[in-house]
This record gives sequence, structure tokens and C-alpha cells, in this order.
Amino acid sequence: MTESEHLIEALDARVERRNDRRNFFKAVVGTAAVGAGAFAFANAAHAQTVTDNDVLNFALNLEYLEANFYYYAVFGTPIPTASTTGVGTPVLPTSLSLNAGARAVAFSDPLVAQYAREIAADELAHVNFLRSALTSAAVAQPAIDVGITPNGAFSSAARAAGLIGATTAAAPTFFDPYASDENFLLGAFIFEDVGVTAYKGAAPLITNKTYLEAAAGILAVEAYHASIVRTVLYRKGIGTPAFGTTPAIAAQPALLTSADRISDARDSLDGTSDLDQGISPVTTGTGVQSNIVPLDATGLAYSRSAAQVLNIVYLNKAAVTMGGFFPAGVNGTIKTSANNA
Repeated sequence: MTESEHLIEALDARVERRNDRRNFFKAVVGTAAVGAGAFAFANAAHAQTVTDNDVLNFALNLEYLEANFYYYAVFGTPIPTASTTGVGTPVLPTSLSLNAGARAVAFSDPLVAQYAREIAADELAHVNFLRSALTSAAVAQPAIDVGITPNGAFSSAARAAGLIGATTAAAPTFFDPYASDENFLLGAFIFEDVGVTAYKGAAPLITNKTYLEAAAGILAVEAYHASIVRTVLYRKGIGTPAFGTTPAIAAQPALLTSADRISDARDSLDGTSDLDQGISPVTTGTGVQSNIVPLDATGLAYSRSAAQVLNIVYLNKAAVTMGGFFPAGVNGTIKTSANNA
């Protein structure tokens, strides 16, 4: 078999694996339809007048979310107050009960701890960079939910992915991304791939070349972060048959399967296209092949529109303006998810 034939076989195997996962998840949560490829706005006129500031502010909302998750995981606190002010009234994590249970992770693996500290610093730097680029136009941090309550964003996302069961007052179930190295990595996996696709999808809409170059720089960093998370999950996953020791969490599947289910959950929210990829390996004619880099058959990373990104962070495949990790919605003009219901 030639090298080209080996490559085609590997790509075919990757596509078949994604289709199998996709069909399974559709049977669980139902199919979704997507209006992909464009930003979602309140009206057509607004769609024609989107500005670079609108796009950067949308990105800033996502950076607020990531930065707060990593800051809690590393330091046990939200990001500094000085990095949250802006247009509108900021809603600080410390003023709400949304982040109940968010705390520093007692990392057992020093490598994961070092990665977490590096990513936390990077995400805060992204927040501060975007705020400095936007100056007085920067939006304030909106209400963000990175807590561990049974009906909070992390638990809802984990439940949709089948990692935990239904919750009741008598028997609450929740997902705690701060409970262990493995849970932390799965929590990070929810965000990192989404950030990469969001920046790639936004790039064609930025007209200012200076801003475009900066967005490309942030995209590259987010891709490095995603690769770190995917690589460590993969390495731990092939050596860890199961995980999760918190009594309130039901028996959880292996790490590879858990990451795949999160990927399928994202796919169920952002439309009918099957683009998202988990981390389980593929067996081809050349042997076992990892899937650290999620890409298409041409070797390119894929894009999500802002509306699709909001479907995921709102945890809703309908056209809505709030929910999930942003219980009161994002700040700025781009705030409506796509209608994929």
C-alpha cells in the first residue's frame, strides 16, 4: 500500500468514527438543524453594520469565561476586579452565588498544575489585551457561572454529555471540575476547542489588519492550549480505565469516552454539521493513530460562527440570548445564538 493510500485510509477511518459517534448521540438527544456560517443578530440591518469592536467584544466575553475558570482552578479566586470593568454594569463572580463550589484544584500531577498556571496567566493576558485594544468601548464582564451546583452550567453540560445522571432534590448529581486533575481537564476541554473555532470563524469579519493579526495571535495561543488539554487527556485516558471519586457523581466512563461525549454534546448544539472531534484513537493500516489535532480532510481547523459558539456556551440549540455559562447573556451587540432546534 502506498503512502497516499495509507493517508486516505486514515482520513476515511477518522470520518467513519466521527459519524458513528454522531449517530449515537443523535439517538440520545435528538437531531439539530443549523443556520451556519454567519453571525446572528437581532435584525438584518445590524448584520450589515457589525464592527471590529463588536467582534473583539464578543471575543472578550469568551476570554472572561475562560480566565475565570482557570483563575479559580489555580488561585481559588475570580480574575482581578480591575480587569472586569467596562461598558455596562459589571457583574462580578464574588457578588453572585453562581460560582458556588469553585475553588483551587488540589492538583496531584505537577505537570497539570504547571499547565494550569500557564493557561490562567495567558487567559488573563488575553482579557487585558482585548480591553486595551477596545479602550473605552470594552464591555464589562457579564455574569458567569463556573460553579458546581447541580443545575449549574458545568453540571448541565456534563449531564447533556451523559457523564452524570439526572439530579433530584433527594439525590443531587453534579460535575465538579475542581475535584481532580482529570475533572479539571474535562472542564477545560469544554472551552478550549470552542475558543479555537470561534477565533477562526471571526477572522474573516475583522477589517483592521492590526486587529486581525492580534486575533490570529490569540487563536494560535488558544490552539496551543487546546492541544495541551487534548494531549494530557489522551495520555491519561489510555492509562486510566475510570475516574471520579466524588460520591455525588455517579460512576463515570473512561477519560477518552468522556471527552468524546463532550465533543458529541457540542456537536448536538451547534447544528447538523459533524465537525467537532473527540480524542479517541483511530486504528488504520499503519497502526494506532492519535487524534490530538481536530481538522478536516484537507488538514485545516474548522470554524464556528458566533451564533454557533453561543449555542454551546448557552447550552441551548435554540435562538436565545442567555443561559449556561452566561446566565444573563454576554455583553455587547453579538448575543443571540443560532436557531438549531
